[in-house]
Amino acid sequence: MSRRAEGARRTAALLAAALALAACDEPAPPRHERPASSGPTTRGTGASATPPGSATPSATATPRPATATPEGPRTASGTASGAASAEPEPLGPGALELRNRGKLVRRLDMAALVAAVKPEEWSAYDAYYQRQKTFRALELGALLAVGFAGEGLDLRREQFVLRARDGFTVPIAGEKLLEGGAYVAIADVDVPGWEPIGPQRANPGPFYLVWRKPGQQDLESYPRPWQLATIEVASFEDTFPLTVPKGEPEGSAALAGFAIFREQCIRCHAINQQGGRIGPDLNVPRSIVDYRPVDQIKAYIRDPRTFRYSNMPSHPALTEADLDGLVAYFRAMSTRQHDPARP
Repeated sequence: MSRRAEGARRTAALLAAALALAACDEPAPPRHERPASSGPTTRGTGASATPPGSATPSATATPRPATATPEGPRTASGTASGAASAEPEPLGPGALELRNRGKLVRRLDMAALVAAVKPEEWSAYDAYYQRQKTFRALELGALLAVGFAGEGLDLRREQFVLRARDGFTVPIAGEKLLEGGAYVAIADVDVPGWEPIGPQRANPGPFYLVWRKPGQQDLESYPRPWQLATIEVASFEDTFPLTVPKGEPEGSAALAGFAIFREQCIRCHAINQQGGRIGPDLNVPRSIVDYRPVDQIKAYIRDPRTFRYSNMPSHPALTEADLDGLVAYFRAMSTRQHDPARP
């Protein structure tokens, strides 16, 4: 091989490596980030989203919070992965799975859902679109009654886990889901085929959880997973046992941090491969506290954009004690690692 050819080969290899590293740092199709414009806040901010007095003329779709740690989010499946201007890839009619503690109870396609629950058409402020939207939707209480018929469940007293196609995961109480106002939108009346959502212009269909009442705009308390794929009756402890810092004393900083992680982080992040799949696992193969300085972790969680522009949300409402608790939780879990990929 000539010296010139060898030099060209090395240059090509270095360029390929640089592109690979850049790809690793690219944000995943954003899901749960705070809208960039004024309006609803993200999880962890402690503030509620208040609709403006009148509908905003802009139709700009905004992202949901993605991650809250210095690690960049993984590429998630099920959403458009191209540039922000790319059209969302069409999704098939799909089906919604109803599960009871792992057991598949029913898989209902669109025709079965519409036959079982009469669709309603209504308009309400949407916290992600940042304006009034009109949906054709199925009342969630009626859908759950049909989906879990014959299971002998008191659904209001149960715990649920909602899973989206891209790995967004929402543990939520049945009492919250059934308080009234929750719907599964099956069509965007304003934009046939669904208006894209988020800067990656993801298609939120075929099933998008929405909330109808004016007091249900806080994204902290009323999550809105799009591309909803599974509704499962399951307790947190049974579903995510490897995220629990067992043996930590009552009142410890680690347990306080676990409470925050459970409420604000697990939708996007996993510990020991249990939890959301939007952001990286924070404990395996290495714990975040093993390779990031504590001060950097805390500063990044509080305001990621002071480090880099990405889809990760800021958490200005977290106190210093909250951040110390999260770090204590990460430290506790670093001694409780379980990596299925490394038996």
